[in-house]
Amino acid sequence: MYQELENLHKECFPNKPWSSKDFEDLKKSGCDIIASQNGFIIWRVVADEAEIITIGVRPEFRKSGIASAMLILVENDVKKRGGKKIFLEVAENNIPARKLYESNGYKQIGIRPHYYDNIDALLLEKEI
Repeated sequence: MYQELENLHKECFPNKPWSSKDFEDLKKSGCDIIASQNGFIIWRVVADEAEIITIGVRPEFRKSGIASAMLILVENDVKKRGGKKIFLEVAENNIPARKLYESNGYKQIGIRPHYYDNIDALLLEKEI
């Protein structure tokens, strides 16, 4: 499973691919993973809050609804576990991802300066 995630991540993020060990370590640390042939999402729930660690969709399947569907699955899981909010960071220059999150009800609540190699991250939140 982790090797498939490594390969998928490499297609989604060719400039910063994660290794199968990275995924294994995330799972061991308590993160949850949903993956299909064309996309994945990783999140963690702590108390009544959750954090989306990363989400990726193969480039040829972007804007097909896969990412929104995965966000809904995560939100439903977090609600079942008593979660009230979901947080995530997104690079300020990642316009497609920002549009995805905004269209799914996430709101900016802060900025993390230089979070991604001199690119600010926007801290987003959604109350569920």
